[in-house]
Amino acid sequence: MKLTTAGESHGKALLAIVEGLPAHLKIDKAKINGALALRQSGFGRGARQKIEKDEAEILSGVRGGETLGSPLALCIRNRDYESWKAYMSDGECDLSSRAVTRVRPGHADLSGMLKYGQSDARNILERASARETAIRVAAGEIFRQYLSALGVEIAGYVREVCGVKDGGRYAFNELAASKKTGLGMIDPEAERAAEEKVSALKSAGDTAGGVVEVRVRGLKSGFGSCMTYADKLDARLAGALMGIQAAKGVEVGIGFESGSLSGKEVHDEIFYEGGFRRRTNRAGGIEGGMSNGEEIVLRAAMKPIPTLMKGLKTADFLTHEEAVAASERSDVCAIFAFEIIAEAAVAEVIACAVAERLGGDTMAEAAERYARLP
Repeated sequence: MKLTTAGESHGKALLAIVEGLPAHLKIDKAKINGALALRQSGFGRGARQKIEKDEAEILSGVRGGETLGSPLALCIRNRDYESWKAYMSDGECDLSSRAVTRVRPGHADLSGMLKYGQSDARNILERASARETAIRVAAGEIFRQYLSALGVEIAGYVREVCGVKDGGRYAFNELAASKKTGLGMIDPEAERAAEEKVSALKSAGDTAGGVVEVRVRGLKSGFGSCMTYADKLDARLAGALMGIQAAKGVEVGIGFESGSLSGKEVHDEIFYEGGFRRRTNRAGGIEGGMSNGEEIVLRAAMKPIPTLMKGLKTADFLTHEEAVAASERSDVCAIFAFEIIAEAAVAEVIACAVAERLGGDTMAEAAERYARLP
């Protein structure tokens, strides 16, 4: 399978093409739009979410609610484009009124301008914007539906918001409760404390990041590879999570904690109990670059959003004079959305790894081959 996306934050639309889906996968469009609604929700979101009401349009690859085996094309139209048409048209337009030269620390502005020979950061930030993740979430739901048809499930929650931690230990079935809270935490006391922290940061013109956890249940062993480093499942998952805007760190299982423990405290002993099993899961479901049949456990850290209402010090790209960074419409905290996006990124990687191993032109073939795996 392969996913390609296109589109700018204030352009006409966001687009995705998903290649390699087998025929006869039932597509639930309501679930796609449900995931998009979750991405737009959460405590601390900005005004853009009130303008857009994201809905996915399937342009090709589906007929009668089932995939055809051809590329599936998705579209999310930007309602805000009507207000930006004069500045974002593909023909003649006003290139100066919305120009950005006071580059923002922590954003793609400066590096992108230097790389692509631009004098206006608008030509960088429009694509680098997290708005792009809306179409990835829509495509991610397609991948999730493929996995669900095979019995593979994905869930997650927010573990930390700007230093406020949810220290609970939750079973997979408990994670769904996080989608009913403002910040994606499960412990109500941690949620309240985190909301207070975000509110204080908003008053100060500042922003917040956090840490999310995503889990995969039902994936059998052997997906990924120990033979070539590029095919290691954990490497691919880490790359996908780091590909999310504002991601700054990823860990698998106990992750960085394993560097401070002994071997006996880190490695999961193996038992045969009607099949090979591990009674602990410190490895996070991946050993030697391959799934081992246990729950996959991933965490990703999101930095605070780099667009601050009270901008940081910077230099103007054209005049080189000291300035305050430009302020685009932004969120104070988007950790709830980040978790939804992280689930979509994980779904893409797992679905691609599964499809590579199973093949199959139809869902019946893929399901039969998956069922035969030990």
